[in-house]
Amino acid sequence: MKLIWKFNLVLLGLFLLGFAIAGYVSYGVVQANAREEIVQNARLMMEAALASRTYTNTQVKPLLETQLKYAFLPQTVPAYAATEVFNEMRKRHPDYGYKEATLNPTNPRDRASDWEADVVQVFRQSPTNKELIGERDTPTGRALYLARPIDVSSAACLVCHSTAEVAPKTMIDLYGSANGFGWKFQEVIGAQVVSVPMSVPIRRANETFRTFMLSLAFVFLATFVLLNVMLHMMVIRRVTRLAAIADQVSLGNLDAGEFKSRSKDEIGVLTEALARMKISLVQAMKMLE
Repeated sequence: MKLIWKFNLVLLGLFLLGFAIAGYVSYGVVQANAREEIVQNARLMMEAALASRTYTNTQVKPLLETQLKYAFLPQTVPAYAATEVFNEMRKRHPDYGYKEATLNPTNPRDRASDWEADVVQVFRQSPTNKELIGERDTPTGRALYLARPIDVSSAACLVCHSTAEVAPKTMIDLYGSANGFGWKFQEVIGAQVVSVPMSVPIRRANETFRTFMLSLAFVFLATFVLLNVMLHMMVIRRVTRLAAIADQVSLGNLDAGEFKSRSKDEIGVLTEALARMKISLVQAMKMLE
């Protein structure tokens, strides 16, 4: 096997190994970055929901205390306000979601679905767990959800949710007395759940990965060609010429050519050595004659 083929096989093997390692590492990095971006978006949505709840509870509800004596206004409920804000957002971004999933809600729309009920049970079984992140399939594609527990942290909540007898009559008139009662102090009764689509960040991550791998392949191809050209110009061609002259000289053709080289590298040193050997051979043959 010729030297250039051995060189190319070794180079190709090294490239394939490096390409595989680079692909494995870079794919993991871009996918991890994409997921982190999704999680950060989910946390930002969660903070926006908390801000909406706080604003409603501290600034809107106090202004409507008088009206609440005559009619129950769900707009004064922090959970209702946060849900309505995100419902408006979903008109333009339907893949995003926010829900205050509750096992026994006053408003039926807040009732937890099966998978949301499982999330609530995780918080109930692990009181120290304050955040849960997971993935699930939806009709529009893969989505990441971020959930935080909703617990009865204030005794004020029990005024409306302990028993139907002590709940405001205006609330009973609006929602009835069948749901939203029996809550206990410091009990986890639901979970705030934010859903964020994964398709766009994952698609961008995949495009980045493909671009990187194509660029890496192009760099290797250019390097491969350049190294082959350099190897041919600096080594193969010169060694081939030396071998051809040496072969003729070994057959007795002393006029086959001269061993000449301007370079002082290893091949140049070899050329000078062969030239001296040829001179010595010519002198030895003359002495024999």
